[in-house]
Amino acid sequence: MRSGGRIEKMETSMNNRRQMLQAALALTSLAVAPGGAAARAEALYPSLRLFIPANPGGGWDGLGRAIEHVVRRAGLVDAVQVENVGGAGGTVGLPRFLTQYRNRPEGLMVAGSVMVGAAIANKSAAGVLDVAPVARLTEEVSVLVVPPDSPITDIRGLLDRLKSNPGAVSVAGGSAGGTEHITLGLMLKAQGRSAREASYVAYSGGGPAQAAVLGGQVVAAISGISEFGEQIRAGRLRALATTGERRVGPDVPTLKESGVDVALPTWRGVFCAPGLSAPQKAALVSLMERMHETPEWREILAQRGWDDAWLPGEAFGRFLAREVAETTAVLKDIGLA
Repeated sequence: MRSGGRIEKMETSMNNRRQMLQAALALTSLAVAPGGAAARAEALYPSLRLFIPANPGGGWDGLGRAIEHVVRRAGLVDAVQVENVGGAGGTVGLPRFLTQYRNRPEGLMVAGSVMVGAAIANKSAAGVLDVAPVARLTEEVSVLVVPPDSPITDIRGLLDRLKSNPGAVSVAGGSAGGTEHITLGLMLKAQGRSAREASYVAYSGGGPAQAAVLGGQVVAAISGISEFGEQIRAGRLRALATTGERRVGPDVPTLKESGVDVALPTWRGVFCAPGLSAPQKAALVSLMERMHETPEWREILAQRGWDDAWLPGEAFGRFLAREVAETTAVLKDIGLA
């Protein structure tokens, strides 16, 4: 009996020590993060490479940096590397992405609607249909601006000048054939002029276009609201109109409100290179979906003035096929392709 009692006591003691050890291990695993929250689960990717076929400072670069910030802050990716290769609406960097990122499941390219038109207008060998769609993420309206001391005080004044002498109204924007160029072409067509008469000055992104209009090198400029917004709020640029279906501020009308039946927001998203398996593509879509669901992403959208345009995988691919067909038709119709 004494032997049995000792065995029972030993087993009880061992069980108690085992439970204490398990509890200690559980507490150790719950490393407390800032703010008191438990540490996040293991990252989906140890590293991610973001390829941006544009120079730093523009809309694609802004989206890439936002993705980097959110996936790291949310614990979805441990490390992010960003590579910028700018030029010609992304058509300089695109061939590099196709070759150097082939078969690399950790690579994503940031691009958008500008690349669609630029590839068509420049007759590029490659376009957005040569990469695999992962997710459309954002939409953003563009805004037409002039310097604050410009004699053009409203959109009607700009339209009148475009109608009377379009060659004398230099307008800065992104790459030739891109969304801004198409918008100007459609504005000219609405005034009874040809898009070929436009004095469009193509830059590598919104940053250089902004510098051109601030420096008086051009009469006006057009780019995304996130790129011009700070200068507009500071009074260093005057906003004339936006290219969306709704106003972005009470005093800035849409082109449609101004009698020009044009609504052409800019969309942006991410793509992966050829050579990935279906599960590898699905994993990248899942990564973007997890990012899209975070409060950090919603905060970024609000801060940048971006509209949520979430469209994943195959649905994004179907959208792209329609977008290429429709953009080709528009560019041909206005004489830019």
